[in-house]
Parts: sequence; C-alpha cells; structure tokens
Amino acid sequence: MGEPRYSRRTLIAAMGVVIATATGVATYVTASSQGPQEQIATSDRLSRPNGAKPTLRFERVYSAARHRDVTLAFYLPAGVNPRGLPMSLLLHGLHGDARHAAVGDLADVLASAVKKGSVPAFGFVAVDGGDNYWHENIPGDDPMAMLLDEVPQWLRERGYGEPFAITGASMGGFGALLYARRRAERGDPIAATAAISPGLITTWPEMAKRRAFKDEDEWASLDPLRHLTSTGPTALGVWIGDRDKFIEGTRRFIRDVRPEVGTVKGGGHDDGFYRKVTPDVVQFLAKYAKRTV
Repeated sequence: MGEPRYSRRTLIAAMGVVIATATGVATYVTASSQGPQEQIATSDRLSRPNGAKPTLRFERVYSAARHRDVTLAFYLPAGVNPRGLPMSLLLHGLHGDARHAAVGDLADVLASAVKKGSVPAFGFVAVDGGDNYWHENIPGDDPMAMLLDEVPQWLRERGYGEPFAITGASMGGFGALLYARRRAERGDPIAATAAISPGLITTWPEMAKRRAFKDEDEWASLDPLRHLTSTGPTALGVWIGDRDKFIEGTRRFIRDVRPEVGTVKGGGHDDGFYRKVTPDVVQFLAKYAKRTV
C-alpha cells in the first residue's frame, strides 16, 4: 500500500479550494441531465435558504491498488470538527470521477440538514474509480481494493472516522452493493448502503457494451442481482426513477431483497430525479452515523 504523494501543483490546487470555500464561492459539481451517467462541472450552486454551505476539499493521492494518482474528494458539513467524523464512501457513475460524485446537490442537502440539527454530522468521501464497475477488470487496476484497503488509511491519516456507509449512483450504485458484499465477506459488514439509480442491468448484451467485464461469467459472479443475500446485515436503501433505463433490474432487486428503503418515484436517470431523493438518502444514512471519537 503506497503512501500518499503530493505534488506542488496538488498543494496549490488544494489551497485554492480552501480559500474558495472560505469565501463562499467554492466550485460544486453535479450530474448532468444531458444523458445517463454523463457528468459535468458547474459552479456557484452552494446557497441554501438557511445559508448552509458544504466544505469541499480535493487532494491528489497515489493509489497502489490502481497504480496511479487519483483525486480524493471530501464533501463535509461546514463548521464541523472533522476529527472522528463518520464518513460515507461516495461512488461516481460511468465516465465520472470524485469531483462529480455528489449528485442531486447531495453535499448541500447534507450541510443543510446538519445545520438544522435534523441529522448528526457526517461526511462523504469520493475517489476516482475509473469505468470498470468498481472491480479489477484491467489487471493491476483494482478500484475495489482501493476502497477496501487504501481509503480507510487515507481517512485515518487525516483524522476522519472509519467508513460507516457507502453511497453510489448509477455504476456507483452497482459498486456500492458490491462493496457491501466484500465487506460482509470479510466479516466486517458496512452499516448502511445507499444505492441511487443503481446500474443493475439484466442482460449480458447490454452490459457487454460497457466493456467492464471480460465475459458473461465474470459479470455473473459480481452482479448484485445474482447474489441477493451477499451484503449480510448491512441496511440497504435503494432509490430509482420509474423512467430510468435500469428500472427493470432495480425493481427486481427491491422485490426480491426487500431493502429497508426501496423507493420508486417519477423520474429518469438524471439530476432532476436525484434531487428528489437525496434528502431521503441523507436521512437514511444519518441513522447509522456515529462519531468514533
């Protein structure tokens, strides 16, 4: 496991984010509605009626599991002591990255809820995972090992609490369910998993278009629809739009698994739908957030 490596450019960029956040003009990223899983950056979208603004922090670290530098992104409620702060992993969708992971104003919703006192403080941490459905499709590039082994170390080094939950949208929803399975297999189940519009595809020809699995057998070995009880005791929350392209597989998952939360609402696979459900996602996760120190 490699130690984090920082460049002069990384440190300057991180300082810029801190300054921008302090002055209330931090850059915010969200998912685009121009197409499923397409993500773009926007800015100046932090204002809430109660004035709550999230704190955003971006760093570059070296992942030995992925053999490359990756962005480590923190989405935190403003004014909260980060020491021991419970953290949910946050997984991006296809063609996304850590800076684009907070769909549906998720960071704003969390900041507002914490300021109102309606939820205990916790944060989100995202990291670049590539386009391979959060598993080692390319030898030597293992985003799941990064999540399991490296991210907890990076959190400890910065004084944050251990991951208590995982949240993911689209491909990230698939990855969140796979992560929950891996944690259960290790005998260390995650407390909660929130899957938003998860990429639960029901046919191999459709999944093969993503080129994220070497063959149908590999996909079947990882597909949450084929391993319905594999997440163990972790609490599951699933949200999907009734016009989402992944509705068939997700309806089946909700029907067969009967998660703690299984919500189908009007909407598609886009930020308009995500904004409808992120308040519920934050409330669901908050039930399991416990500060460690």
